Amino acid sequence: MPIISRAAIAMAPNQPLILDKIKVDEPGEGEVLVEIKVTGLCHTDLSAIEGKMSSLVHFPGVPGHEAGGVVVEVGPGVTSLAVGDHVIPYICTECGHCDFCHSPKTNLCTEMFTGHDLKTRAEYNGVRLHSFHDLGTFSNFGVYREISLAKVRKDAPFEQIAYLGCGATTGLGAALIEAKVESGATVAVIGLGGIGLSVVQGARICGASRIIAVDTNPSKEALARKMGATEFVNPKTIGKELGAYIVDITGAGADYVFECVGSIATIQQAFAATHFAWGTCMVVGLPPDGEMLPIPPAELLFGKTLKGSSIGGAKCRTGIPQLVDRLMDGEFDLDSLITAKIPLDRISDGLEMMKRGEGIRTVVMY
Repeated sequence: MPIISRAAIAMAPNQPLILDKIKVDEPGEGEVLVEIKVTGLCHTDLSAIEGKMSSLVHFPGVPGHEAGGVVVEVGPGVTSLAVGDHVIPYICTECGHCDFCHSPKTNLCTEMFTGHDLKTRAEYNGVRLHSFHDLGTFSNFGVYREISLAKVRKDAPFEQIAYLGCGATTGLGAALIEAKVESGATVAVIGLGGIGLSVVQGARICGASRIIAVDTNPSKEALARKMGATEFVNPKTIGKELGAYIVDITGAGADYVFECVGSIATIQQAFAATHFAWGTCMVVGLPPDGEMLPIPPAELLFGKTLKGSSIGGAKCRTGIPQLVDRLMDGEFDLDSLITAKIPLDRISDGLEMMKRGEGIRTVVMY
């Protein structure tokens, strides 16, 4: 029998979310029914709802992709999960069989590109609903592929493991896994939302000697320093282009520059701020669909590297549980980054808070 679940539904791009009950399918072959306990509000959700990610999401549907929950039913063929397991849904599947899964060079999986996101797992008033990013965690219950769920320890708080479903992992992993920042390195982080502040923590864990935190909001400085930043730069007050300023204060540019805003302009600034002979510019923020990046190619010939990071490079079922262990060992702080906890009824308020730049991470508690 279908499960009745409360959900926030996006019927069309840039339309108000509908809060109502939906019918969630029973889990099929290789699928798992999960009771979502907490879901985070990520800027990617806002972009999807506003219709800025037409190549990645399908309407009508249930948004959301950052969550933690408990397995309540497993479908045929599921072998790695059981009722009662605590899990984190994750955008990057890990089938464990494809060439991508066998490679340490990527956290992508070929099962991400099979068109499975076109499959609907729920309905509202007779209309079938897609799951945004093949997850759709703005629903109290959801059906997910086994290969999209990371089984994690049961003593970790749901609101914190939810954050590891996207934002925190994206930031931490960019420094720890993708860039592999060396001890003693100089790092600049542009954009101090939840992802950027997680990059700061990742750089601190790696032993970076200098972490330059950059944001136009001066109120972010105290938290950035708490996360491990050694300096704070407000681009509005420096009197020159950010890239040139960072080159000036570092001598030749930062060894690693992380762009965590998702705009072409800041990616260009980040590239300009990168050490001209060996620096790595890491694109972490997600620009809107269709944007193109003009950069001077000669700087690549001199030795700069321009690299992207997909959800921090962490693999779903093998990498995320390790991050949860490190969280519980006290290596990094997520609790300080969760600045609001709201019920599902206030999810639209939470999205408006995000638009206004209020807080770091808001989570919905079911």
